Amino acid sequence: MAWALPMPNCAPLVTRFAPSPNGPLHLGHALSAIVAHDLAKASGGRFLLRIEDIDGPRSRPELADEFRRDLEWLGLEWDEVPAQSTRLASYAAAAKRLKARGLIYPCTCTRKQIEEAGAVEGCDGLIYPGTCRHAPPDPALPAAWRLDAAKALADTGPLVWEDDLAGPRSVDLSGLGDVVLVRKDLPASYHLAVTLDDAADDVTLVTRGADLLAASHVHRTLQALLGLPVPRWHHHGLLTDDTGQKLAKRRGSPALAERRQAGEDGRVLAQQLRLQHLRLGT
Repeated sequence: MAWALPMPNCAPLVTRFAPSPNGPLHLGHALSAIVAHDLAKASGGRFLLRIEDIDGPRSRPELADEFRRDLEWLGLEWDEVPAQSTRLASYAAAAKRLKARGLIYPCTCTRKQIEEAGAVEGCDGLIYPGTCRHAPPDPALPAAWRLDAAKALADTGPLVWEDDLAGPRSVDLSGLGDVVLVRKDLPASYHLAVTLDDAADDVTLVTRGADLLAASHVHRTLQALLGLPVPRWHHHGLLTDDTGQKLAKRRGSPALAERRQAGEDGRVLAQQLRLQHLRLGT
Protein backbone atom coordinates (compact mmCIF):
# COMPACT_ATOMS: atom_id res chain seq x y z
CA MET A 1 0.00 0.00 0.00
CA ALA A 2 1.65 3.19 -1.18
CA TRP A 3 0.88 5.52 1.75
CA ALA A 4 0.81 2.82 4.43
CA LEU A 5 -1.93 4.55 6.42
CA PRO A 6 -2.81 2.94 9.75
CA MET A 7 -5.93 0.79 9.89
CA PRO A 8 -9.00 2.43 11.47
CA ASN A 9 -8.80 0.16 14.56
CA CYS A 10 -5.20 1.12 15.34
CA ALA A 11 -4.45 3.20 18.40
CA PRO A 12 -3.86 6.89 17.69
CA LEU A 13 -0.29 7.47 16.58
CA VAL A 14 2.19 10.05 17.84
CA THR A 15 4.65 11.17 15.17
CA ARG A 16 7.15 14.01 15.04
CA PHE A 17 9.08 16.30 12.74
CA ALA A 18 12.41 17.34 14.27
CA PRO A 19 14.37 19.82 12.13
CA SER A 20 17.68 21.41 13.10
CA PRO A 21 17.86 25.22 12.77
CA ASN A 22 21.16 25.19 10.89
CA GLY A 23 19.68 25.97 7.48
CA PRO A 24 16.31 26.54 5.80
CA LEU A 25 13.83 23.75 5.14
CA HIS A 26 13.58 22.38 1.58
CA LEU A 27 11.17 20.07 -0.25
CA GLY A 28 12.68 16.97 1.34
CA HIS A 29 11.86 18.35 4.77
CA ALA A 30 8.37 19.24 3.59
CA LEU A 31 7.77 15.67 2.46
CA SER A 32 8.97 14.26 5.79
CA ALA A 33 6.73 16.64 7.72
CA ILE A 34 3.72 15.83 5.53
CA VAL A 35 4.20 12.07 5.89
CA ALA A 36 4.46 12.34 9.68
CA HIS A 37 1.51 14.75 9.86
CA ASP A 38 -0.82 12.72 7.66
CA LEU A 39 -0.10 9.39 9.33
CA ALA A 40 -0.81 10.87 12.76
CA LYS A 41 -3.95 12.72 11.73
CA ALA A 42 -5.38 9.70 9.85
CA SER A 43 -5.18 7.71 13.08
CA GLY A 44 -6.66 10.46 15.24
CA GLY A 45 -3.26 10.98 16.84
CA ARG A 46 -0.77 13.80 17.37
CA PHE A 47 1.88 15.34 15.12
CA LEU A 48 4.70 16.96 17.09
CA LEU A 49 7.25 19.62 16.19
CA ARG A 50 10.57 19.39 18.05
CA ILE A 51 13.44 21.77 17.33
CA GLU A 52 16.83 20.00 17.45
CA ASP A 53 18.92 23.01 18.43
CA ILE A 54 22.10 21.73 20.09
CA ASP A 55 24.36 21.91 17.04
CA GLY A 56 26.59 24.53 18.62
CA PRO A 57 27.30 27.73 16.66
CA ARG A 58 25.59 26.30 13.58
CA SER A 59 22.19 26.61 15.29
CA ARG A 60 20.33 29.80 14.38
CA PRO A 61 17.38 30.42 16.71
CA GLU A 62 15.62 32.68 14.21
CA LEU A 63 15.19 29.75 11.82
CA ALA A 64 12.81 27.98 14.21
CA ASP A 65 10.23 30.70 13.55
CA GLU A 66 10.75 30.25 9.81
CA PHE A 67 10.10 26.52 10.24
CA ARG A 68 6.80 27.23 11.96
CA ARG A 69 5.77 29.57 9.17
CA ASP A 70 6.72 26.96 6.59
CA LEU A 71 4.61 24.24 8.25
CA GLU A 72 1.64 26.58 8.59
CA TRP A 73 2.04 27.55 4.93
CA LEU A 74 1.89 23.86 3.98
CA GLY A 75 -1.40 23.54 5.88
CA LEU A 76 -0.06 21.35 8.69
CA GLU A 77 -1.22 21.40 12.32
CA TRP A 78 1.08 20.39 15.17
CA ASP A 79 1.78 20.41 18.88
CA GLU A 80 5.19 21.75 19.81
CA VAL A 81 7.31 20.00 22.43
CA PRO A 82 10.41 21.32 24.23
CA ALA A 83 13.49 21.87 22.11
CA GLN A 84 16.62 19.77 22.53
CA SER A 85 18.44 22.60 24.31
CA THR A 86 16.09 22.12 27.29
CA ARG A 87 16.95 18.40 27.59
CA LEU A 88 20.70 18.40 28.17
CA ALA A 89 20.38 16.90 31.65
CA SER A 90 18.63 13.82 30.27
CA TYR A 91 21.45 13.26 27.76
CA ALA A 92 24.10 13.58 30.48
CA ALA A 93 22.21 11.16 32.74
CA ALA A 94 21.90 8.54 30.00
CA ALA A 95 25.59 8.85 29.09
CA LYS A 96 26.52 8.47 32.77
CA ARG A 97 24.51 5.23 32.96
CA LEU A 98 26.20 3.84 29.86
CA LYS A 99 29.65 4.82 31.13
CA ALA A 100 29.01 3.13 34.47
CA ARG A 101 28.20 -0.11 32.65
CA GLY A 102 31.29 0.08 30.45
CA LEU A 103 29.18 0.28 27.30
CA ILE A 104 30.75 3.46 25.93
CA TYR A 105 34.41 4.50 25.81
CA PRO A 106 36.33 7.75 25.18
CA CYS A 107 37.77 8.40 21.74
CA THR A 108 40.16 11.20 20.81
CA CYS A 109 40.68 10.20 17.15
CA THR A 110 40.26 12.78 14.42
CA ARG A 111 38.67 11.96 11.08
CA LYS A 112 42.12 12.03 9.49
CA GLN A 113 43.43 9.52 12.03
CA ILE A 114 40.45 7.26 11.39
CA GLU A 115 41.10 7.37 7.65
CA GLU A 116 44.81 6.68 8.15
CA ALA A 117 43.95 3.68 10.34
CA GLY A 118 42.42 1.99 7.28
CA ALA A 119 38.77 2.40 8.19
CA VAL A 120 36.36 0.89 5.68
CA GLU A 121 33.19 2.47 4.37
CA GLY A 122 29.98 1.39 6.07
CA CYS A 123 26.29 2.23 5.94
CA ASP A 124 26.81 5.75 7.24
CA GLY A 125 30.40 6.75 6.50
CA LEU A 126 33.63 5.24 7.78
CA ILE A 127 33.38 2.40 10.30
CA TYR A 128 35.54 3.27 13.30
CA PRO A 129 38.37 0.70 13.57
CA GLY A 130 38.31 0.64 17.38
CA THR A 131 41.64 2.39 17.95
CA CYS A 132 40.71 3.90 21.32
CA ARG A 133 38.76 0.81 22.36
CA HIS A 134 41.96 -1.21 22.08
CA ALA A 135 44.25 1.43 23.64
CA PRO A 136 42.69 3.98 26.02
CA PRO A 137 43.54 7.54 24.92
CA ASP A 138 45.24 10.33 26.85
CA PRO A 139 42.61 11.54 29.37
CA ALA A 140 43.89 15.10 28.99
CA LEU A 141 42.69 15.28 25.38
CA PRO A 142 39.13 16.22 24.34
CA ALA A 143 37.19 13.01 23.78
CA ALA A 144 33.99 11.84 22.20
CA TRP A 145 32.29 8.77 23.68
CA ARG A 146 31.56 5.82 21.43
CA LEU A 147 29.19 2.89 21.85
CA ASP A 148 31.04 -0.40 22.23
CA ALA A 149 28.83 -2.24 19.74
CA ALA A 150 30.05 -5.72 20.62
CA LYS A 151 29.49 -5.19 24.36
CA ALA A 152 26.11 -3.58 23.72
CA LEU A 153 24.77 -6.48 21.69
CA ALA A 154 26.19 -9.00 24.17
CA ASP A 155 24.20 -7.13 26.83
CA THR A 156 20.93 -6.94 24.91
CA GLY A 157 20.98 -10.21 23.00
CA PRO A 158 19.20 -10.38 19.60
CA LEU A 159 16.92 -7.45 18.91
CA VAL A 160 14.32 -6.73 16.25
CA TRP A 161 12.45 -3.64 15.15
CA GLU A 162 9.51 -3.09 12.81
CA ASP A 163 9.32 -0.79 9.81
CA ASP A 164 5.96 -0.17 8.15
CA LEU A 165 7.52 -0.47 4.72
CA ALA A 166 10.63 -2.65 5.09
CA GLY A 167 9.02 -5.06 7.55
CA PRO A 168 10.74 -6.69 10.56
CA ARG A 169 14.47 -6.06 10.87
CA SER A 170 17.06 -7.76 13.05
CA VAL A 171 19.49 -5.35 14.70
CA ASP A 172 22.88 -5.45 12.99
CA LEU A 173 25.55 -2.91 13.91
CA SER A 174 28.26 -4.38 11.67
CA GLY A 175 27.73 -1.74 9.01
CA LEU A 176 27.96 1.09 11.54
CA GLY A 177 30.53 0.05 14.11
CA ASP A 178 31.13 1.94 17.35
CA VAL A 179 29.11 5.09 16.69
CA VAL A 180 29.60 8.33 18.63
CA LEU A 181 26.97 8.95 21.32
CA VAL A 182 28.56 12.00 22.98
CA ARG A 183 30.48 14.35 20.73
CA LYS A 184 33.63 16.24 21.67
CA ASP A 185 31.89 19.56 21.15
CA LEU A 186 28.26 18.70 22.00
CA PRO A 187 26.45 17.01 24.90
CA ALA A 188 25.02 14.26 22.68
CA SER A 189 25.16 12.96 19.15
CA TYR A 190 22.09 12.63 16.96
CA HIS A 191 21.77 8.95 17.91
CA LEU A 192 21.55 9.47 21.66
CA ALA A 193 19.53 12.69 21.61
CA VAL A 194 16.84 11.57 19.18
CA THR A 195 16.35 8.23 20.93
CA LEU A 196 15.88 9.87 24.32
CA ASP A 197 13.70 12.64 22.90
CA ASP A 198 11.35 10.27 21.08
CA ALA A 199 10.86 8.31 24.30
CA ALA A 200 10.26 11.48 26.33
CA ASP A 201 7.70 12.70 23.78
CA ASP A 202 5.85 9.35 23.66
CA VAL A 203 6.46 8.99 19.92
CA THR A 204 4.91 5.73 18.71
CA LEU A 205 5.80 5.95 15.00
CA VAL A 206 9.19 7.35 13.95
CA THR A 207 8.89 8.71 10.41
CA ARG A 208 11.95 9.77 8.43
CA GLY A 209 13.74 9.28 5.13
CA ALA A 210 15.01 5.90 3.97
CA ASP A 211 18.58 7.24 4.17
CA LEU A 212 18.31 6.97 7.96
CA LEU A 213 17.17 3.35 8.04
CA ALA A 214 20.58 2.11 9.18
CA ALA A 215 20.53 4.53 12.13
CA SER A 216 17.48 2.75 13.52
CA HIS A 217 19.66 -0.25 14.37
CA VAL A 218 21.57 2.01 16.78
CA HIS A 219 18.41 3.55 18.19
CA ARG A 220 16.77 0.18 18.82
CA THR A 221 19.94 -0.90 20.64
CA LEU A 222 19.90 2.21 22.83
CA GLN A 223 16.23 1.65 23.65
CA ALA A 224 17.10 -1.82 24.92
CA LEU A 225 20.15 -0.63 26.89
CA LEU A 226 18.28 2.26 28.53
CA GLY A 227 14.94 0.54 29.08
CA LEU A 228 13.03 2.87 26.74
CA PRO A 229 9.75 2.12 24.95
CA VAL A 230 10.04 0.79 21.39
CA PRO A 231 8.09 2.57 18.64
CA ARG A 232 7.48 1.44 15.08
CA TRP A 233 9.33 3.07 12.21
CA HIS A 234 8.31 4.33 8.78
CA HIS A 235 11.25 5.13 6.46
CA HIS A 236 9.81 6.82 3.41
CA GLY A 237 11.36 7.33 -0.01
CA LEU A 238 13.47 10.36 -0.80
CA LEU A 239 13.05 13.25 -3.17
CA THR A 240 16.07 13.76 -5.41
CA ASP A 241 17.48 16.58 -7.52
CA ASP A 242 18.23 16.53 -11.25
CA THR A 243 21.47 14.63 -10.63
CA GLY A 244 19.74 11.89 -8.64
CA GLN A 245 21.12 13.06 -5.28
CA LYS A 246 18.83 13.48 -2.30
CA LEU A 247 17.88 17.04 -1.44
CA ALA A 248 20.12 18.51 1.26
CA LYS A 249 20.83 21.84 2.92
CA ARG A 250 24.54 21.54 2.20
CA ARG A 251 23.85 21.28 -1.54
CA GLY A 252 21.72 24.41 -1.51
CA SER A 253 18.37 22.76 -2.23
CA PRO A 254 15.71 25.47 -2.80
CA ALA A 255 14.27 26.76 0.47
CA LEU A 256 10.59 26.54 1.34
CA ALA A 257 10.81 30.05 2.78
CA GLU A 258 11.81 31.45 -0.61
CA ARG A 259 8.80 29.82 -2.27
CA ARG A 260 6.51 30.99 0.52
CA GLN A 261 7.78 34.56 0.33
CA ALA A 262 7.38 34.52 -3.45
CA GLY A 263 3.65 33.95 -2.99
CA GLU A 264 3.43 30.27 -3.96
CA ASP A 265 0.44 28.38 -2.53
CA GLY A 266 1.84 26.05 0.13
CA ARG A 267 -1.26 23.85 0.34
CA VAL A 268 -1.09 23.18 -3.39
CA LEU A 269 2.59 22.32 -3.04
CA ALA A 270 1.75 19.96 -0.17
CA GLN A 271 -0.79 18.13 -2.35
CA GLN A 272 1.78 17.84 -5.12
CA LEU A 273 4.24 16.33 -2.66
CA ARG A 274 1.61 13.85 -1.47
CA LEU A 275 1.11 12.70 -5.05
CA GLN A 276 4.86 12.50 -5.60
CA HIS A 277 5.12 10.43 -2.43
CA LEU A 278 2.58 7.98 -3.84
CA ARG A 279 4.65 7.69 -7.01
CA LEU A 280 7.68 6.84 -4.88
CA GLY A 281 5.69 3.82 -3.71
CA THR A 282 6.26 4.53 -0.04
